[in-house]
Amino acid sequence: MIDPKEHYKNLANAKMPFGKYKDQYLIDIPEYYFGWFRQKGFPKGKLGLQMQEIHEIKINGLEDLMKKFKE
Repeated sequence: MIDPKEHYKNLANAKMPFGKYKDQYLIDIPEYYFGWFRQKGFPKGKLGLQMQEIHEIKINGLEDLMKKFKE
């Protein structure tokens, strides 16, 4: 089982590999972008799970908590 701190560190430092926000940290991408994916379908695999988690963090106003994990 992964350590929660390690999980949040990985999540805070994950980058978008394609599209309009390519190479930007997921946590820095606007919430509406993730909302669009929620309607259309998140990508499969790890990226999709990270995007879903970031979306939940954003809609609940918890982005500031992730900044301490960002490198």
